Amino acid sequence: MTRHTSYGKSNKGGSKRNVLKRFERIDMLRKLGKWVDGKNKQVTGLPKTPTA
Repeated sequence: MTRHTSYGKSNKGGSKRNVLKRFERIDMLRKLGKWVDGKNKQVTGLPKTPTA
């Protein structure tokens, strides 16, 4: 049995996202040196980060 063509391609979710999740933004800030564990406790209102 084959899949109907309206379901799309199976690798649809593998595209690059342009919005990061909160934990991904914190990881990016750590790499950039703008986040210090223990000092920064606010997880809302984070600055914008590149999606690289």
